[in-house]
Amino acid sequence: MSLLVVGSVAFDAIETPFGKTDKIVGGAATYISLCASYFTKDVQLVGVVGDDFPAETIESFKQHGIDTEGLQIKQGEKSFFWSGRYHNDMNSRDTLVTELNVLADFDPILPESYRYPEFVMLGNLAPKVQQTVLERLGHRPRLVVMDTMNFWMEIALDDLKQTLMMVDVLTINDEEARLLSGEYSLVKAARKVLTMGPKFLIIKKGEHGALLFHENEVFFAPALPLEDVFDPTGAGDTFAGGFIGYLAKTKDISFENMKRAIIHGSAMASFCVEKFGTERLIGLTQGDIHDRVEQFRKLSQFDFQLA
Repeated sequence: MSLLVVGSVAFDAIETPFGKTDKIVGGAATYISLCASYFTKDVQLVGVVGDDFPAETIESFKQHGIDTEGLQIKQGEKSFFWSGRYHNDMNSRDTLVTELNVLADFDPILPESYRYPEFVMLGNLAPKVQQTVLERLGHRPRLVVMDTMNFWMEIALDDLKQTLMMVDVLTINDEEARLLSGEYSLVKAARKVLTMGPKFLIIKKGEHGALLFHENEVFFAPALPLEDVFDPTGAGDTFAGGFIGYLAKTKDISFENMKRAIIHGSAMASFCVEKFGTERLIGLTQGDIHDRVEQFRKLSQFDFQLA
């Protein structure tokens, strides 16, 4: 059984206090798929690009074990493009350019071999597109994870609420959790969001870690303190790729195993921010990943006795 990843495959141009890039490969599905490929070699990618997208990048996807049959290439059209500038704190940014291009009318076509996945990761897209993907599947997947953002909460809230009823896990950041719920307290926000359909909620807090909520249980995973953060773009998607990739590898969707999946997702995200774009995610070894996960384990585990 496979992992189906749906989302944007795109170009980014990024400026941070550490430097800037011209157009480089980005997009939610790119980060998710590359990251997940370190855990499972049965990743199926659904997305759309223009004929300006480099063939060698698609070939590198294949070399990572990613099935690209579901990646549409629109002749005579351009790929989605986003440009942004990060502030000194690296937590806030300004969008300079957004060109939807092929993503403006993206119709997620699923090859027949993609219609029966065990796991589904819906990257940040219009909720209607995410819903369409689920409606086109041949069965109910074992686990559906969905990412979204404040933009859709503001312009497509009804569609978003319909899609939330169809998923098992929602991943959003703390600002989005407050916006979606109308609650400032993240505990209250989580309680309200969990009434909207998802059984599990992950609230990402950037450099302050991530929270996992399920019924009355809460788990907190720290972020690894890093000396240098060059580019946070794609860190959330890389986190999602590590999370769903680990679950697909272990075939265990219990709350306890999701805790381990969050640690693996956090470890992968810590690699992502160390260089621009996807550069750091190419060519990792299993030893690299093991050592980084071990750092997280040591960071978050300690023994003590109650007085």
